[in-house]
Amino acid sequence: INHVQKTYAEMDPTTAALEKEHETLTKVKYIDRIHIGRFEIDTWYFSPYPEEYGKCSKLWICEFCLKYMQFEKSYRYHQYMCGQRQPHGKEIYRKGTISIFEVDGLNYKLYCQNLCLLAKLFLDHKTLYFDVEPFIFYILCEIDRDGAHIVGYFSKEKESPDGNNVACILTLPPYQRKGYGKLLIAFSYELSKREQVTGSPEKPLSDLGKLSYRSYWSWVLLEILRDFRGTLSIKDLSYMTSITQNDIISTLQSLNLVKYWKGQHVICVTPKLIEEHLKSAEYKKPRLTVDISSLKWTPPKKMNKKHKNSVSSH
Repeated sequence: INHVQKTYAEMDPTTAALEKEHETLTKVKYIDRIHIGRFEIDTWYFSPYPEEYGKCSKLWICEFCLKYMQFEKSYRYHQYMCGQRQPHGKEIYRKGTISIFEVDGLNYKLYCQNLCLLAKLFLDHKTLYFDVEPFIFYILCEIDRDGAHIVGYFSKEKESPDGNNVACILTLPPYQRKGYGKLLIAFSYELSKREQVTGSPEKPLSDLGKLSYRSYWSWVLLEILRDFRGTLSIKDLSYMTSITQNDIISTLQSLNLVKYWKGQHVICVTPKLIEEHLKSAEYKKPRLTVDISSLKWTPPKKMNKKHKNSVSSH
């Protein structure tokens, strides 16, 4: 899920110049595929790896520390020598074979930069790869006896003036269409609930991003509306879910469950309409859900001085 970038006219002159230079460089995709863990994956887009690596047709990447190499021989030697078997940072969630690690870009700069370079191979948007310090990264892994294998991640600004709870989000291609993307989305909202804030992904979303989020929001809201007896306002739903009121209104409008009356949005539902929506494959329960009893996480204390925000997302 990636984000649509601003036009050059909307950017300040320096950023626009950098973006134009980036666009010139990215017209050619050199790295055709990567070998990571037990997978060989065809890449989708350009990523600005250093020149001698960026011009290889194939890169070898350690799935644990994300170090990238040009040659299989180097990769095999690195596998033998690398002592890492999980992401850096702290494990904050474990349920069965699924684990999520929290990694601070300030403390593990190289790992997070390598993660951004890897992600860019599958994201068609421009990213600041080296300014990782203002971000926290949440790495989703599958666990087995060999270690914690990276599945996907999302990043989040430590201080977001726009109230974004996700900057960038990706599931690696071998793990797509298995429910991991929705799990990452759900996890971002569980963190927002713990922080007692509402959150929204950085806008604008790509078409794929809109579909994924709309499907998740719809399922969450339909489940509440099906089981709730009494009166509910948009504000109540936002408080219960940490989804912003704007995202709730747009989702309910798409489901035809809200009317605009006397200057405000009013929820209008019937049990039959809710059940019809829930029968739809589009709004069925996600395959993977967050077990909040398995989440070991306390919100960080907010700093008084806010970070300046990056011009783009990771």
